[in-house]
Formats: sequence, C-alpha cells, structure tokens
Amino acid sequence: MEGKEELGNIKIADEVVSIVTGLAATEVEGVAGMSGGIAGGIAEMLGRKNLTKGVKVEVGDNDCVVDLYVIIDYGHSIPDVSWNIQSNVKQAIEGMTGLDVIEVNVHVQGVHLPEPEQELEEEESENEEE
Repeated sequence: MEGKEELGNIKIADEVVSIVTGLAATEVEGVAGMSGGIAGGIAEMLGRKNLTKGVKVEVGDNDCVVDLYVIIDYGHSIPDVSWNIQSNVKQAIEGMTGLDVIEVNVHVQGVHLPEPEQELEEEESENEEE
C-alpha cells in the first residue's frame, strides 16, 4: 500500500498485512493453526513464529485480497470457524492498515484431532465432577 500525504508517503509492506492476517486468524476459537500447504500429502501445522506461512496476500493501492490456509480443531463447526476467521481478519486489516479488504478466502487444509492422552484426562476429570 502506498499513500501520498502532505508530509510524505506511507508504504505498508505485504508482509505486514500477512502478519496482521495470521495473528487475527489464530485468535479465532477453533483454529488449531496455520497450514504451510500440502507437502507429500500431509498438512504441516505451523506455530506462532511462522504467522506469515499459510497466508497469501495481494495488496493493491487501497485494497487487498487474502487467502488463508488453516487447520481446524476437531469438534468445531468448520463453516462457523471460517466465517469468524473472515470477519476477524477483515476487521484487523481494515483497522490497522486502512486497506479495504475485498476477499478473505479460507482454505481448510485439515482437522486437528485431540491427543489420546488429552481425551483420557478430559474423561477422567468429567467423571470426577459427577
């Protein structure tokens, strides 16, 4: 993004928009992580250090289009989580950069299943509560 003001130019790098997008997406409940794409048929889940991975942005003069590749936690509604991602990302980008967000395309690359040990602990704590 470039803007011409009386005091000079404002330039926002594509990577800045990517970082804002990654942070906004991972804030949404039900998002297990970002996906770096399919490598050998396996979706690689990426941690917070790689927020720009799994994010593709196309930034114009005053607008942008975003593609996100995510992994959803098992048990959450994929459409609901996807809509929440779209809303949160649009709000974050527009609020922080002033760019108009044309599209937020969410590509669900996989479902994160809970670890077997976590399931056992959850079942045990539920039984103790009864």
